Amino acid sequence: MGGTRWPRIFGFRVVTSWPEDGFSRPPTPVSLRARLAGVAGVLLIVGGIVAVSTTFLLQQHAPQPSAAARGDIGPDGSGPWLPRSVPVSMDIPAIGVTSNLLDLGLDADGSIQVPSLVTSAGEAAWYKYSVTPGQIGTSVIEGHVDSYQGPAVFFRLGALQPGDTIDVTLADGTMAIFRVTGVRQYLKTNFPSDAIYGATHYAALRLITCGGVFDYATGHYLSSTVVFASLTSSRSASTA
Repeated sequence: MGGTRWPRIFGFRVVTSWPEDGFSRPPTPVSLRARLAGVAGVLLIVGGIVAVSTTFLLQQHAPQPSAAARGDIGPDGSGPWLPRSVPVSMDIPAIGVTSNLLDLGLDADGSIQVPSLVTSAGEAAWYKYSVTPGQIGTSVIEGHVDSYQGPAVFFRLGALQPGDTIDVTLADGTMAIFRVTGVRQYLKTNFPSDAIYGATHYAALRLITCGGVFDYATGHYLSSTVVFASLTSSRSASTA
């Protein structure tokens, strides 16, 4: 046995044994039920491999902010501003987003509510305890990056660049026009809440979604993508 050279297939050693008398014994008859069970087992294994492979091949990955898009959090000056008016919809031409805006507050644990993944993955939501878009201060709009069915409303948020525009239509008929100043990604364990939610001396807008690596163990993304924007002008929504 020590001098025997075993053949290898795809790098694995194949060990085959024969009876001591040098002759192969006839195979034990296999029942039809056993054969069918074996075939079914093989089909299940092959089907599972195909399903998993297809899932990985079809999985879409959201764009992540580039280093060049980091930009600035906001302008140096105060800039224009608008009176309070609840936002009703928004458009982001650069990434093809058009969405009605939900009004959401806080969950029982004090965290910001998010749109339902089942019924509202395609809609963004304004955080109703922030200022309305265009007021002096920080207005916050959030949305999902993906859902159980695929890409959600803010799937391409990380692809925005400084200079892109965000148009928010308000209930009073005004369209507030914001310009993106920077797009950044933060680990959720090191999220700069003060810089993102804190008060400002200009009309600021923050768009927030999930990003970075997806943790399959917890079912959550490890980072957040944040778009920083400031109000540059406004006009009547009916003439936009």
